[in-house]
Amino acid sequence: MIGTVLILGFTLSLDNFRTAVVLGTLRLSWRRAARVALVFGFWDGVAPLVGILVGNYLGQRIGSTADYVGAGGLGAYGLYLVVHAWRNAEPEAVDDRWMVFGLPLPLSVDNIVAGTSLGLLGYSPWIAPPLFGAITALTTIVGLQLGRLVGQFIRIRPDLLTGVALLIMAPLVGLGLI
Repeated sequence: MIGTVLILGFTLSLDNFRTAVVLGTLRLSWRRAARVALVFGFWDGVAPLVGILVGNYLGQRIGSTADYVGAGGLGAYGLYLVVHAWRNAEPEAVDDRWMVFGLPLPLSVDNIVAGTSLGLLGYSPWIAPPLFGAITALTTIVGLQLGRLVGQFIRIRPDLLTGVALLIMAPLVGLGLI
């Protein structure tokens, strides 16, 4: 039982991981990276709890739109970063409020569906949600640091690089290609 939840939690955290790799090119400080990871983890923990509590009906409705919601959030933040880079001649510290408050929620929609399924199978709401949150926080911090490392080798402004990468990633997520 716990092995299944661990595998599911890791699989569901991969969308946050790939987004964190792209966001890592912004070269966030350790404090800001930890904040982003904790918020991503929090929402990936709350989402299955909501799913477990809400039930099958909502899960079927949300399941068909999860990729589109996530893609929309990625695209919106990518567009913001590209416009920000275009309007400002020098790169400056990017305001991470959207990253912390806008991205985690659309990326957690699939966890609501997973939580609904777990609830229907009789899983306790005290096991999967905190486990999913912890796994996502861990994979997010790893992704942010990996993106930071990769970003050091690419000689493009971090805000522009991240924005363009998110704009490329959004339709691929929406089409279910990644």
